[in-house]
Amino acid sequence: MFIVEAKRIIVVIFGALLNAISLNFFLIEANVYASGFTGAAQLVSSVFNDFIGISISTGILLLLFNIPVIILGWFKVGRGFTVYSIISVIAATFFLEVLPVFSLSDDIILNAVFGGLIGGAGVGMTLKLGASTGGMDIVAMVLSRMKDKPIGTYFLSLNAVIIAMAGILYLPENALYTLLTLYVTTRVIDALHTRHEKVTAMIITLKADELQAAIHNQMVRGITIIPAKGAYTKQDKNMMYLVITRYELYDLERIINEVDPNAFTNIVQTTGIFGFFRKD
Repeated sequence: MFIVEAKRIIVVIFGALLNAISLNFFLIEANVYASGFTGAAQLVSSVFNDFIGISISTGILLLLFNIPVIILGWFKVGRGFTVYSIISVIAATFFLEVLPVFSLSDDIILNAVFGGLIGGAGVGMTLKLGASTGGMDIVAMVLSRMKDKPIGTYFLSLNAVIIAMAGILYLPENALYTLLTLYVTTRVIDALHTRHEKVTAMIITLKADELQAAIHNQMVRGITIIPAKGAYTKQDKNMMYLVITRYELYDLERIINEVDPNAFTNIVQTTGIFGFFRKD
């Protein structure tokens, strides 16, 4: 258990380092913006510096923006998930402060693409291990544990504001390059983690009751249990069918490995659902 947690912490810190490299070496000098709270902090920092004459670093603003959502996550999501968010935000702030801000290239397209690629890699590997980068990750987790809220709408709304402000305050091209960065970031996260907000898990197991209790102890998700039989062994089993958000995927995998390591699980992408998502 200690090794697993140590691995998650190392990955969270490394993801924060990649995020800081993306900003300080590519995006900030080019006035191209990242997604989510990171992009919002970057945009506000640019506005204060260029239009008001007050120098406030992106790292400090990122820390300030995350304080209220971290408090929300602590009470609404859970301490474990929130602790990783705190580690990620503090590490990102530290790296943003200690790494120099300069541009590796004068080509704004290269800055947009590589900034998005490196930043997306940091976020994707963090999500893959069930950790969080703070900000919108916590908002998404809170929403995923409530009723079936359209999480993507919140991401889209915040990013739309960032893109619009980039075009209004600077050049229209900056908005287009920011859009390019967001696209690259999204594609990299999709490749490393999962593309859809929701996925369907089908679990073939001999321990359906134990798994059901363990899953419901962690998640508020409906489960349908269907009788099944092994075609080769003719052994009676059960298939557990449930839909979860991608933020719960790591926890589901951990629960299955703890309760029934011999279970066979198939995870498929879910493009849409109808009906009440929260309970069976």
